[in-house]
Amino acid sequence: MNRRGLIAGLFALAVAAPAALVDETAAATGSFDFLRLRRKARVQQALRQQATSRISRRKPVKRLASAKKPKRRSRVAYAGRRLVDFSSGEKRGTIIIRTSERALYQILGGGKAMRYLVAVGKEGFSWTGVARIGRKAVDPSWTPPAEMIERTPKYARWADGMPGGIPENPLGKRALYLFTGKGDTGFRIHGTNSPGSIGTAASSGCIRMLNHEVIELYNSTPRGTKVIVI
Repeated sequence: MNRRGLIAGLFALAVAAPAALVDETAAATGSFDFLRLRRKARVQQALRQQATSRISRRKPVKRLASAKKPKRRSRVAYAGRRLVDFSSGEKRGTIIIRTSERALYQILGGGKAMRYLVAVGKEGFSWTGVARIGRKAVDPSWTPPAEMIERTPKYARWADGMPGGIPENPLGKRALYLFTGKGDTGFRIHGTNSPGSIGTAASSGCIRMLNHEVIELYNSTPRGTKVIVI
């Protein structure tokens, strides 16, 4: 084989193995350096293919969300009303509701108050202000407001009022209606048919109490009593 034929043969081999790193001078000499380069290139190509295969078989890594979900407030175990120390300039009988504590305080005077755990308005429905007890009711009837019916269509059947004293009635056994100088606020302190909600933010703005405790508050709270919601 002449020199030109040798060059052509070696060039064809280089095309068949594109990963080989050769230059035209080395190919032309037919030296052992050329063969070593070619062998080395094949080994490197095989190693790259093996590494690629291993990567493709790896399981995808799950990424953790960068934003942590807010912790849900744990429910407080409730053992019932209790007498507590409570400093206040309000007169005896005044009701103070601390929504952040989910607690209602009835001022007894002498630096003392009776503390009840309650359910308060859920997010978007809570409120603060000063009102007075304008009305009281035993086994109160319940009429869902129009906006509540719009949010929960199943209440439409009670648009004309749900009778009191039945298990389905959400006002429970007693209700104290909160009024201001402008009239009925639409908010009440009342019992509940959902005792598990006590200690949470679950209502549409009203203050829920356990039925036996709202009966006690009802009996000791006359109309006109001041109610402070903070």
